[in-house]
Amino acid sequence: MPDLAGVARLIGDPARARMLTALMSGKALTATELSLEANVSASTASSHLSKLTGARLIAIEKQGRHRYFRLFSADVASALEELACVARQPRTGPTDPALRVARVCYDHLAGERGVWMYEQLQTRKLFDDEKFFANFGIDLGALTHSRRPLTRTCLDWSERRHHLGGSLGAAVLDRILALRWAKRELDSRALVFTARGADAFRAMFSA
Repeated sequence: MPDLAGVARLIGDPARARMLTALMSGKALTATELSLEANVSASTASSHLSKLTGARLIAIEKQGRHRYFRLFSADVASALEELACVARQPRTGPTDPALRVARVCYDHLAGERGVWMYEQLQTRKLFDDEKFFANFGIDLGALTHSRRPLTRTCLDWSERRHHLGGSLGAAVLDRILALRWAKRELDSRALVFTARGADAFRAMFSA
């Protein structure tokens, strides 16, 4: 039986919750960066990171003498996003409007635009349309050979509706960034679309 209580205790600690939230951007961070995010000492951060690693909530990536931490998997990111939805986070802070319009959820598009895109793809029955995604620059056939599910739903914490995850969701976000339709805000999960990018995005996915 899964140790739900143990995982809940790990995530429920305020410092560890802030660390996990920081990693929702999809970026790998150092222990020092995560200690600053959690507002704890280096030794305390090390203890927290050891527990999160042991529970397979985060993973370690080594580059030379440096160690970086990231979320263990997209499944962990999806679970955290859905927990945030349950928590019903308040509308506070100057960055909230931008986060609600469009943001990165680990490696895919979330927020109003992410939910809208998912619903358009669902309405038009395009999830397995290779021609449509080829026109967008995505090889759907190649994605189907990935170990990761092609599509999965992720409950959006700000919209309370689903957005698109899985390998297809990640590929769509990569393509949006490659086309420079949008760019990531520095030190934020917010994704800011250009006027041209917003128009192209709507034209590409609208029914």
